[in-house]
Amino acid sequence: MKPQKITDVFFDLDHTLWDFDKNSALAHQFVFKRFSVSVSLDSFLKVYEPINFNYWREFREERVTKTQLRRGRLIDSFSELGVVYDMKTIDGMSDAYIQALPNNNYLFDGTFELLRYLQQKYTLHIITNGFSKVQYVKLKKSKLAPFFATVTSSEEVGVKKPNPLVFDTALSKAGVSAQNSIMIGDTFDADILGAEGVGMDTIFFNYRKETPKDGYKVVDYLLEIKDLL
Repeated sequence: MKPQKITDVFFDLDHTLWDFDKNSALAHQFVFKRFSVSVSLDSFLKVYEPINFNYWREFREERVTKTQLRRGRLIDSFSELGVVYDMKTIDGMSDAYIQALPNNNYLFDGTFELLRYLQQKYTLHIITNGFSKVQYVKLKKSKLAPFFATVTSSEEVGVKKPNPLVFDTALSKAGVSAQNSIMIGDTFDADILGAEGVGMDTIFFNYRKETPKDGYKVVDYLLEIKDLL
C-alpha cells in the first residue's frame, strides 16, 4: 500500500543513483594510464572493489581515517597482486583518482525517470557519507543537482551514517519530521537501519542482490520505487 503521509524523500547518492562502480572503474583507468601501472585493470578491480567496500564500512565505524581509507584500499589491492608502490606514488594515485572520479557520471537505469516522477509529488534530498567536495561536483556534473532541495554530507555533520545525528541534521535542514520522510539507499546498516533508528520510513535498493531482511520494503531496480511512492 502506498504511504499517504510521506512529503519528503531522501536518497543516498553513491551506489543508489550514481553508479559508483562504473564511474570508479573509469577513474582508475585514467590513473593506471597516468602512472603506467603494470597490472591489468580488470585484475585490480576484482580485488579492489571488496577491499574498498570493507574500508568504507570501517570508515563509517570510525575505525579508519579518510587518509587511511584512501591509502589503504590502494596499498592492500596492489599487495594482493604482488605490487608495491612507495607512499608518495600511492598518494599521487589517490589524489588523481579523487580528481578523476566526478568526471564520469553514469547513473543507474531509470534515475532521471524516477526523479522526475517523484519531484511532482515530494520534496527530494540527498544524505551521503561521501566526501562533501566530491559529492557536490558529482551532483552538478551528472545534472542531478536541480532535483534536490538539500544535500547533507556526513563530513559536514562530523559523523557518518548510521549515526542518528546525520539523519537528524538532514531532517532539520529540510524542515520536515521523520514521520513524513522516507530514506532510499543501498547499504542496509548505514541507510536503512540508520534512518529507521530516527523514525523514518525506508526503501532498500538491493542492486547487489543480497538476501533481503524480512519486514522491509526492497527494490532491485530504481523504477520499482514508483510502485511504492
